Amino acid sequence: QVQLVESGGGLVQAGGSLRLSCAGSGSIFRYNDKGWYRQAPGKQRELVATITSRGSANYADSVKGRFTISRDNAKNTVYLQMNSLKPEDTAVYYCYVDRPGLTPVWGQGTQVTVSS
Repeated sequence: QVQLVESGGGLVQAGGSLRLSCAGSGSIFRYNDKGWYRQAPGKQRELVATITSRGSANYADSVKGRFTISRDNAKNTVYLQMNSLKPEDTAVYYCYVDRPGLTPVWGQGTQVTVSS
């Protein structure tokens, strides 16, 4: 069974940076597409970034040029480097991993708060 453990959230001033980590277990994590969503209070969960098993990355328009998703297969970990943070980036960030034919597996979420 795949489990995801997130870390790296916190409070930062606008313009600052944070790096989120999501450590997974099992071969499913390593060989399937992964990514990050976020959910701000009163808003729907939105896709932030994805990375395929081959390393191809995609981003929401709102974070392009500021966020970078990467993975370390040896550590079964996916990262989200967030630079030039804005107050509107404040949200709970969730990592996930796809499972073909099944529902994705989600992490527990980590809070990111950006103060103005």
